[in-house]
Amino acid sequence: MQKKQQMFCGLVIPSIFVTEFITEMISGKFAITVHILSVLSKYPEDYLSSEMLASSMNINPVLVRKEIANLKKHSLVESREGKYGGTRLARPATEISLGDIFRITFEQVNLGYCKNTPNQNCPVGKKINMSLDRLYDDINGDINNKLCGITLLQFAESF
Repeated sequence: MQKKQQMFCGLVIPSIFVTEFITEMISGKFAITVHILSVLSKYPEDYLSSEMLASSMNINPVLVRKEIANLKKHSLVESREGKYGGTRLARPATEISLGDIFRITFEQVNLGYCKNTPNQNCPVGKKINMSLDRLYDDINGDINNKLCGITLLQFAESF
């Protein structure tokens, strides 16, 4: 049996690895963003370098800078360049909810659909995607409600 392969970043690799990589990349985005903001919340007056933030996560500073660009775009952080440059929160951690962070890292959680078009002559097949849409809408509402009730400060105080 031949495994399905696809092109990703110019490489031909098995599809299962692309799916796992993309899922990990997406799921890690929220965690990285919350981590950055949590560290910044511990030093609200200081401008922290991307190298310092990256060292807290053991990741490359380039990944931190990409997330910082997104955070700047959404006015959650401010940065300055130079010898004493870096990034800090643009507003107090009490005014930032985990829901705010979730919305800037994801449009919504989507657990996916079957790759093939379901059989429209089947009672399940003709309604499965509509039912999944409703389920995903409910899940997203629940996630949003939960995360909006938690400030960055509350979360960061847990460690």
